[in-house]
Amino acid sequence: MSERKERPLLFLDVDGPLLPFGDGPQRRPAGTATDAHLARLDPRLGPLLAALPCELVWATTWEDEANLDLAPRLGLPPLPVVHWPEPSDAHEREGQWFGLHWKTRTLAAWADGRPFVWVDDEITDADRDWLSTHHPAPTLLHRVAPSRGLTGEDFAVLGRWLRPLEAPRRPPGH
Repeated sequence: MSERKERPLLFLDVDGPLLPFGDGPQRRPAGTATDAHLARLDPRLGPLLAALPCELVWATTWEDEANLDLAPRLGLPPLPVVHWPEPSDAHEREGQWFGLHWKTRTLAAWADGRPFVWVDDEITDADRDWLSTHHPAPTLLHRVAPSRGLTGEDFAVLGRWLRPLEAPRRPPGH
């Protein structure tokens, strides 16, 4: 029996990376929704995300709404969603003490030992340090400037990190 190598995960935040906080004509691409909030979503990001060699996962407070409101506009299928637990006092105190983002522990648990990329606008060195000692697989915590959202440069970084982790494709019948 051969061991199946799973693709790395890409945990994707929405506000900041996909819905930048900046304003200007570059944030209102043709064909986007008229809703002021969703008008910041660039549908050209969908094919770029889909082309990455990973499993995309929503890691946002939008939770299931991301599949209803964003995935169709990006041309993506429904994606798995991280559902956030209610915060405990102990985790909040520990997180504040170490400067951890409130998502960090949940993402590590959700990944269950798999390599992952986390794309967010609130990542800090504390999150990187914690994951380097508490998660057994490689991680890339990629901070996106919330004023500009994901750019071509970001996709180049993500692709360079993910490609070596991509499971080799075998010809049919092998």
